[in-house]
Amino acid sequence: MGDSYDNALAETINCLFKTEVIHKDGPWNGLEQVELATLDWVDWFNNKRLLEPIGDIPPVEYEENYYRQLAEDAAA
Repeated sequence: MGDSYDNALAETINCLFKTEVIHKDGPWNGLEQVELATLDWVDWFNNKRLLEPIGDIPPVEYEENYYRQLAEDAAA
């Protein structure tokens, strides 16, 4: 049975999160602060971060475009 460190992508995300949130914004005054910071970071990472390789749009927008195009192709 493995853990997230068996997966290079998961390990990369874990390191990014620790660098961009945990180590940068600490010290923390409790678990609630860490949880709220985590929610903010995940929201930014998925919904607001602009990714150059996919056209400088957020990942969620790219995914929405992908599924919209699949639906349009299936309807045609």
